[in-house]
Amino acid sequence: MRENNLQGKRRRKKHKRSENGILAGSIILCIVTLASITICLVMVFQNRAAQLQNVEVMSELETVRQEVEMSYTQAEVDQMIQEAVDQTKDETSEEVSVAFLSKLKEMMEAGDGATEMLRFFFPEEIVVADAGRYYFFPIQENLRKHTYDPLGFQMDGDQIMHYYENGERVSHKGIDVSKYQESINWKKVADDEVEYAFIRLGIRGYTEGEILVDDTFQENMEGALDNDIDVGVYFFTQATSEAEAEEEAAFVIDSIEGYDVSYPVVIDIESVSNRKARTNELTKEERTKYCITFCEKIKEAGYTPMIYGNLKTFMLMLDMEQLEDYDKWFAYYDEQMYFPYEFKIWQYTNTGKVSGIDGEVDLNISFEELANE
Repeated sequence: MRENNLQGKRRRKKHKRSENGILAGSIILCIVTLASITICLVMVFQNRAAQLQNVEVMSELETVRQEVEMSYTQAEVDQMIQEAVDQTKDETSEEVSVAFLSKLKEMMEAGDGATEMLRFFFPEEIVVADAGRYYFFPIQENLRKHTYDPLGFQMDGDQIMHYYENGERVSHKGIDVSKYQESINWKKVADDEVEYAFIRLGIRGYTEGEILVDDTFQENMEGALDNDIDVGVYFFTQATSEAEAEEEAAFVIDSIEGYDVSYPVVIDIESVSNRKARTNELTKEERTKYCITFCEKIKEAGYTPMIYGNLKTFMLMLDMEQLEDYDKWFAYYDEQMYFPYEFKIWQYTNTGKVSGIDGEVDLNISFEELANE
């Protein structure tokens, strides 16, 4: 009996110790589990915070990318190209590296400059070279794009550009002239299949600001119209205020009264390479405002306004987003267009040849009938 009692006590003590061990193990396991959950939650929150911070930073970078014009010196561009080469060697596969370096070598051996190479390697941006610097503008999706097929442009043996759709020529040949073309035989010009001509009406001086009519304006207007060539006019602006922009528009409207101006009335906006030019200190916003003022006055008078400029004009000098309501006449002297946005006329050379004009003349191609009936 005593032996049985002792064995029973031992079994109860052993069972009690076993229960205590299980309880302690359960408590430890719960603590470990809670600690793990806590750590996981902390990591999740930290990761989420990092994601939000990353989104915020990327948003800020995108805003800066869109609003700030990045510019680089020639030395900086050379360094960028070298760094790109070095990075390609270090970070990409041998196949990609060889292809990249091969293309770079090919372009350099072909004599392509830094501008051409940058435009090739940055196809999603518009690269503008000006005064020894390079500016990069992301292509804006909210602006209308032209739909011209690069393969549709063909240069004939006389260096006249044509545009074809489905095998049919749909383009129109035009010129623009001023006193620098001197006396023009408009009959010969018409016989050379020139359909329209933009006549320079006048300019505002870039130092004194005086408005001057082109010496050959009247002669050219009458000569073109007498030979059934449609005419538009252009005025070289140097307005430094809204009042001056209105003055220029009024001068143009008064000067074309009595003429059958069926093509657009154009404001010519270009930079002047003179340190004393009165417009040198104008901001992009100011130039855009004066441009709109001119165009609206022309529209009110019943004519079609148009803006003439080159790559620098439209990317560095004007705010394209504010000018969607106006037609563009784009100057770019190459056989391949480099401008993604909508335009109506392309001035593709300033060294063209046309019968009836001694010397060189600007040649233009348009893609639809622009004459007002």
